[in-house]
Amino acid sequence: MGKKPVRTVELQCPCCQASLTIDPELGIVLSHTAAKRVPEVNLDDAARLLREEAERREEKFRKSIEAEKRKEEIFDRLFEEGLKKAKEAPAEKPIRDLDLD
Repeated sequence: MGKKPVRTVELQCPCCQASLTIDPELGIVLSHTAAKRVPEVNLDDAARLLREEAERREEKFRKSIEAEKRKEEIFDRLFEEGLKKAKEAPAEKPIRDLDLD
């Protein structure tokens, strides 16, 4: 008589997520493939990164506030310059549609 084909069961370990191939007749593990390890996170590094990110956000916020303050000054200067030009330039009659014919 010939050998019976070996029936195996493949499953994943619920604890470590490793792949296991098991022979149910013998009750043994035929092969084991370890799960990919997730890089460990150092909490000190994570805290440092969060602080640095908060500092960058705060700096960007300060710069945007400063830009908004300067924007008002720039618009005021542009308005004054435009008003000055409008006072200096002579008032011209607007062109009517009938004048174009």
